[in-house]
Amino acid sequence: MAALTVLPVHAAALTVHDNTGHSVVLERPASRVVALYGTFSELMLALGARDALAGCTRADTAIPGLENMPAVGTHMRPDPELIAGLKPDLVLMLTGRREAAVQGERLRALGFSVLEFRIASFAELRLVLRALGEATGHADRADALERDWNGRLAAVRERVRKEAPARVFFEVRYPNLLGAGRGSIVHDIITAAGGENMLDSPEKLVRLNEEMLFAGDPDAYVAQRGPMNAAAVPVVERRHYRALRAVREGRVLMVEERMFSRPGPASVDAVELLARWLHPACFAGR
Repeated sequence: MAALTVLPVHAAALTVHDNTGHSVVLERPASRVVALYGTFSELMLALGARDALAGCTRADTAIPGLENMPAVGTHMRPDPELIAGLKPDLVLMLTGRREAAVQGERLRALGFSVLEFRIASFAELRLVLRALGEATGHADRADALERDWNGRLAAVRERVRKEAPARVFFEVRYPNLLGAGRGSIVHDIITAAGGENMLDSPEKLVRLNEEMLFAGDPDAYVAQRGPMNAAAVPVVERRHYRALRAVREGRVLMVEERMFSRPGPASVDAVELLARWLHPACFAGR
């Protein structure tokens, strides 16, 4: 009887790209990922890749399911020594600030594979989802999630398409007023929900005085509550805001910062919530 020779099969190396000009080559799906922003941790959970997470930031240990995850500092100031101790095969970072770029280069100099993503729109969020699906061997799950998101967003768009867009001001912080501009995921959420962002600035965060707010006089006023707006007086309790059309007509909504300002799976929930509030007649009976 002829002997059978079994040859080992080696999977081809996988190249994964971010949207800031970097790429990494993985010999196998990443199994020790350090996520330095909550979006990445939440996407990993949504992909069913919890076991591939080796560490996250201190703030993200508050995410359900990550309570006992090793923490490596903040997303702005991660600790390279703590990261090195986890022996990651992939580090995920959010770009946008000089400090983040410095930290990314420092980690690459230590020999770590690092991807940096810009995430300020649904298009960029989908790109990150697909990249993490590829990197962790969960591409099929990423495709399924993207189809679900697209279907839900299309359903909202169909319901509100005949409605006049409501002009929305989104309060990021008060006092020292900050609003969300077009460079924020909030802008995409407002637009997808059948609204129009009152602030036309390309910036993510727009500093403005109250005279500018009153001149804009939005149809609807949405204010977030969370770390960036922890001490805000409720909008309806600000006596000088009573002249705003949105306050007079009772169109003021408080929302959770994590749902609206941090891109992630909950961004689609935010669109559905805001659309129902802006255009309730379009969702009657649902």
